[in-house]
Amino acid sequence: MDRIAKRQPMEGSEALDLLKSSSLSQLVQSEIQKIILSGRYSAGAKLNEKTLADQLGVSRGPVREAFQALHARGLVEMIPNRGVFVQRITRHDAVAIYDVRAGIFGTACRLLAERITADMVNELNVLLAQMEVAGQRRDIDAYFPLNIEFHTAIVTGTGNQVLADTYFGLISRLQLFRARGLVHGGGFESSNIEHRAIVAALDARDPHGAFEAGWAHVQAGKARILASDENTAGST
Repeated sequence: MDRIAKRQPMEGSEALDLLKSSSLSQLVQSEIQKIILSGRYSAGAKLNEKTLADQLGVSRGPVREAFQALHARGLVEMIPNRGVFVQRITRHDAVAIYDVRAGIFGTACRLLAERITADMVNELNVLLAQMEVAGQRRDIDAYFPLNIEFHTAIVTGTGNQVLADTYFGLISRLQLFRARGLVHGGGFESSNIEHRAIVAALDARDPHGAFEAGWAHVQAGKARILASDENTAGST
């Protein structure tokens, strides 16, 4: 305790080493998260610390730290004496996450309606136009990142970091539930109609209407995902 209390400020090189170490840990965490969310590993698959370290060209320490962080985010399961596994997200889990997400996203829309600028509205309208084109082509690979960008712009636009951290944590877990509801039952068209309703309420600076539109959009998305899951049950 005495040694800690009397510790002198770090020299420049020591501080730089600490910064590099911290940045490396965050980078490794980001890369492993991308690997998991890409679907390269199936739900319940075991993650090998050494294999990932070799693949990323780092020591095993940053990978171990990344596992701890990803466990906290609900993306991996750490079982003593057995190892680290990709988290399983069941249908029941997905329903629960969607219900919580609906409230949080609705709140984000309400908060943004109270502070949105003309530039923000224009940004959302540009994304809407791009999603319309991708939806008409039924190009999910183009639509999906635009969809994420649209929701991200709304959530981060609130300026509420607690809300954003909670929302993105839920989104990460949902991506483990791999159903693609957008391609079933007119998902593209329905989703875009809901997006337009959200932007209309935001542009009108209508907090109540924005909350209702945001909440309804997530609940409709839940219905599409669950319908897709039923349609693809048993498929690989």
